[in-house]
Amino acid sequence: MISIKQINEKDIDLCYELDSNTISLWSKKQWANEFKKDGTKIFGLLITNLVVGICVFQVIIDEAQINYFVVNQRFRKKGFGSYLMSYLIKKCEKLNLKKLLLEVSQSNVNAERFYGRFNFSTVGIRKNYYKDGSHALLKEKKLTTN
Repeated sequence: MISIKQINEKDIDLCYELDSNTISLWSKKQWANEFKKDGTKIFGLLITNLVVGICVFQVIIDEAQINYFVVNQRFRKKGFGSYLMSYLIKKCEKLNLKKLLLEVSQSNVNAERFYGRFNFSTVGIRKNYYKDGSHALLKEKKLTTN
C-alpha cells in the first residue's frame, strides 16, 4: 500500500539514511536544521511501512521552495516520484500558493526531464554552484489556485 505522511523530527535517522543512500545532500545536523525552519514541511512516500521517497518544502508567503526531493534508487522510474510530486502540487494549490520553486544540477538530466514533465521551467542559473562545478538551474512552476 502506498501512502504519504508528514515526517517529524523523530524520523531524522530515516531521512539521513535515505539521503546517504541516494544523493548525499545533507549531514545529520543539516537534517535537524530543516525540521526547525519556519514553514518547512517534510513528507515521506511509504510503501507499506518503508519510506522510499522524501520531499522537503518550505512555504514562504505565497510560494513554496522544494529544498529536497528524492526517491530511493530501487523505486525510481516506477511512478513513485510522480505520485509524490503530484501530491505536493495539490497540497500547494490547496494552500493557495502561486508558484513552486526548486533548483537542480544542470548535470542531472533525469531530474531535469522529471521536473519538465510537471511544467517546471528554467528561470535562472547559478553558475558553478555545486561542488563538482556544475550549474544550478532555478526552476519554477506556476500554480493554479482556486
